[in-house]
Amino acid sequence: MTTVTEEARHTTIVPPVSGSFSACQQETIRLYPVTNYTFGSKEAQPEEDPSVAARLQRMQDQYEKYGMRRTCEGILVCHEHGHPHILMLQIANSFFKLPGDYLQPGEDEIEGFTSRLEERLAPIPGTYSPDQHVSEWNIGDCLAQWWRPNFETFTYPFIPPHVSRPKECKKIYLINLPKHKVLSVPKNMKLLAVPLFELYDNPARYGGQLAAIPQYLSRYNFEFVDENDVVIARSPGLGH
Repeated sequence: MTTVTEEARHTTIVPPVSGSFSACQQETIRLYPVTNYTFGSKEAQPEEDPSVAARLQRMQDQYEKYGMRRTCEGILVCHEHGHPHILMLQIANSFFKLPGDYLQPGEDEIEGFTSRLEERLAPIPGTYSPDQHVSEWNIGDCLAQWWRPNFETFTYPFIPPHVSRPKECKKIYLINLPKHKVLSVPKNMKLLAVPLFELYDNPARYGGQLAAIPQYLSRYNFEFVDENDVVIARSPGLGH
């Protein structure tokens, strides 16, 4: 008598085709390989404040003059081996952050955010020719909002009930990367391509905001293309 293992039994079962499960789905995002992008360097951009305490004190001084700080950061997505990777900055080999920064008082949100991205990652004018794809920033959906209730390091993805005047609002946007782009990184920073599986459930290394990026992106379907613009994979790959 032959004993059929549980694994073998399941492999012989052909399940019926499931019904459609893609109602109200967000648009499919096309991701290009990380090798499509050119990475250069430029002069260092030191942090404005020597310590966290100094940064919070400056935030308080500005709050008294201009009100709540507005900050915008971007999620730049590419792929490697058919899995989404996030381009993020590493500072001093331990601190990770998304490209972006706070807006100036009275500055338009999208124009100001575009300027911060240019300051952080745009190549030095004249160092690349136009045919090297020095393209504009395509700012997509706002994926999350984080709030700082007080002049402290704690932030929340909601405004606590007892807080009527938050001190900072940080918006996190999806940046739709083109097929090619030149990115120049300040010499005191590194630009790393971090896979989603590394970020997921890893706040000890990346902090709560960055560890939540896989949840932000779970609303989208992705298609991955190679250097020749041929679709090589899809995620989640169901119902298409």
